[in-house]
Amino acid sequence: MSVLTHQTRGRTTGTNGSLAWLLVLGIILAALNLRTAVTSVGPVLDQITSALGMTAVGVGLLTTLPVLIFASVGAVTPALARRIGEHRLLLLSLIVLGTGLLIRSMVGSAEVFLYASALALSGGAVGNVLIPSLIKRHFPGRAGTMTTVYTTALAVGTMLAAAATVPIERAADGNWHVALGVWGALAAIAAVPWFALSRREPERHGADGGTGARALLRSRLAWAVAAYFGTQSMVAYIMFGFLPKILIDGGYTTAQAGLVLGVFTAIGIPVSLFVPAIASRFTDQRPVVVAFVLFYTVGFAGLWLAPSSTAWIFASLVGIGMGSFPLALTMLAMRTRTPEATAALSAFGQSTGYLIAGAGPLVVGILHESSGGWTMPFLLLFAVVAAQLVAGWYAGRPGHLEDEGALATR
Repeated sequence: MSVLTHQTRGRTTGTNGSLAWLLVLGIILAALNLRTAVTSVGPVLDQITSALGMTAVGVGLLTTLPVLIFASVGAVTPALARRIGEHRLLLLSLIVLGTGLLIRSMVGSAEVFLYASALALSGGAVGNVLIPSLIKRHFPGRAGTMTTVYTTALAVGTMLAAAATVPIERAADGNWHVALGVWGALAAIAAVPWFALSRREPERHGADGGTGARALLRSRLAWAVAAYFGTQSMVAYIMFGFLPKILIDGGYTTAQAGLVLGVFTAIGIPVSLFVPAIASRFTDQRPVVVAFVLFYTVGFAGLWLAPSSTAWIFASLVGIGMGSFPLALTMLAMRTRTPEATAALSAFGQSTGYLIAGAGPLVVGILHESSGGWTMPFLLLFAVVAAQLVAGWYAGRPGHLEDEGALATR
């Protein structure tokens, strides 16, 4: 039997190997693009705001857009997939993503830049939800391996857009339009395999398997997954937003802080290579949950209390702790039996989680400004990690979403 298998409600159908490899290529290319709309802006934000005359309110909205779009668009993705088809919807999302990236690279208006960013982020939001369900549908016996492929490609794309945008801008004689437009071209390349796959839409069997929105609202497991996803995302948003300032306040230069942030980001690549493969080997992911909580705890304690000269060590430990992100994505497949349930849990967990995460940077900013130091923000981080442990302890237990009474009685 081929490595590509459709297994839905007891039916199993083989698919030729060439189509399997096309799906693997499509997932890798799509994953490379899902964060480019987010991480390509930060490195040239000053140039953008100056050129477009963007106000502080506009900048605040731009930095908040990813959370708002990922939460809102992600929530409606399963319904769109049922109407359009998963392959066709992912193709459409990549086209929308690329179009938004291209438009915003060409405009001279702050308002149009924000609208185009929202368009690009909408494409990424759809991919966030769709790819875990596609992995569950096409590779049910290799979900851990394919989640490793997906999360690694996602981490590479995240780092690439953050690291390469400024060099591209410099190579283009300081033209930030070119630096942002390049990522639209990458989205166009990613759409090619999905254009071919859109003609091979997988057959769906029945409805969503009892995993509608109302059923998920009654599910303790769904809320635990959402809380776990939300707390790990909150830590990520806080660290990406404030780690450089924490380091600079501790005596690092801007260049040194940038280097530590680069290392912090790069750690996500090897972590993404190992976490899904390891976590999917066991039905119980709670030991992995605890391990990442320990990395977080030691890392935050060191950043807060240890000499600033060792900050890079503790920042690296926090970076390892952020393996909770690929773990959260792995749980989407491990806690469900069908692709439809995976899509529903992915949409609910990510949408609710991003709403939870969005408050983190705002609260940290307020706490730092009001207290004049980092003690209160670090105490908040410890509280978030504690909540992550509680949520992960429930979400990591063996079991499936479909087995819960709230869903079975629907």
